[in-house]
Amino acid sequence: MRARGAWIYATLRPRAGRRLPEELRAGTVGRLAESLASGVSDAGFERLIARIDSGPIHCGNQVRLFFSGEEAFASILEAVAGAAEEVLLETYILRDDATGRKLVGVLAEAVGRGVRVQVLADNYGSWAAKRSFWRRMRSLGIEGRLFHPFWSHLRGLLFRDHRKIIVIDRRVCFTGGMNVANEYGSSHRNEDVAWRDTHARIEGPTAGELALVFGEGWGRAGGVSQPRPAVPARERSGASTLVLDSRAGRGHRETAAVLAALVGASRKRLWITNSYFAPNRTAIRLLGCAAQRGVDVRLLLPGPTDMPLVRHAGHGNYSALLAHGVRVFEYQAAVLHAKTLVVDDFVSVVGSSNLDFRSFYFNAECNVLILDEGTGRRMARAFEEDLDQAIEVRPEVWHRRPLAHRLGDALARCLSPLL
Repeated sequence: MRARGAWIYATLRPRAGRRLPEELRAGTVGRLAESLASGVSDAGFERLIARIDSGPIHCGNQVRLFFSGEEAFASILEAVAGAAEEVLLETYILRDDATGRKLVGVLAEAVGRGVRVQVLADNYGSWAAKRSFWRRMRSLGIEGRLFHPFWSHLRGLLFRDHRKIIVIDRRVCFTGGMNVANEYGSSHRNEDVAWRDTHARIEGPTAGELALVFGEGWGRAGGVSQPRPAVPARERSGASTLVLDSRAGRGHRETAAVLAALVGASRKRLWITNSYFAPNRTAIRLLGCAAQRGVDVRLLLPGPTDMPLVRHAGHGNYSALLAHGVRVFEYQAAVLHAKTLVVDDFVSVVGSSNLDFRSFYFNAECNVLILDEGTGRRMARAFEEDLDQAIEVRPEVWHRRPLAHRLGDALARCLSPLL
């Protein structure tokens, strides 16, 4: 279903408690996707993912990709500086550092122009931001809320808001892997360690749905949203998108099934970049099946990492992947934090979800699937550029790794549902 005109959905799709039909689930939908004559460029693919997610496909979007934190945050600051009515910001990490303070300053200037500004951050991810930082924001007229504060949500400690969303006037939005902190968004580096991430700026009707996604998190944090109709697309040309948003009890199965459909519909290449890779057995099987069909399946995963236990959990899957022809690379130039996917240079996914247990069971996440040849080609070029700074994991070398490494991988893999 394509969304035309004003936003007509009163609630997010998929709805909470929805029962996904058996043939559309992650373990089985690949068969339907494989049967499509032209793969992801087949008209039936768009209909299939719309059936899975039950949300609208938005057309008429203009997409710009960022692979540098400096460029991404410069664009964000420019968009906020031009806001006329509303700025919505939802992030996992909000830090009281140079990047955080600069953004707060621009948000405060927007408030001074009469713009309503709402900021939502996850309490666990933003624990380092002291109460004085939040008091200062509120004194500047910025409405701020924390998702699941420790002192009031002890039973909800497993559930985190991992989304990264900024929406300006429901016309422009940003999403991807970048949080609001020095290591993500500026030339300032955390202890001189560089980070590699991906973010997207989308102008068009997608922004209206991301505002609705923000409203869900804001409401769950105790805030009151002000519903407004989305701004309709002015023209048909541009990228089509499907928003894949989820939280505990809503959307996780649909997101997993859409990703499985992408794997099944791939024909030439399936290139995945992911920072915290600890997938379940179904995902390993589907990737292996795609490689055995002749698809060029490549995984770009972290070399240096801030989460070594999760990296070891990913290592526990390398042997099975390599045995089925999946090529695995580890990025060396920086801490890899991007969560992206590109299929046949046509469909891309940019967002916040890691390929791990937490992202598909406990976290609130937001990803945008983009159907656009230009965006797909740019994503493929970025992947190839990243491979120049990566080391391929060769089966003959991998199988000779030390026993201690093997035991650590096996233990971490067993613990992966808890990470």
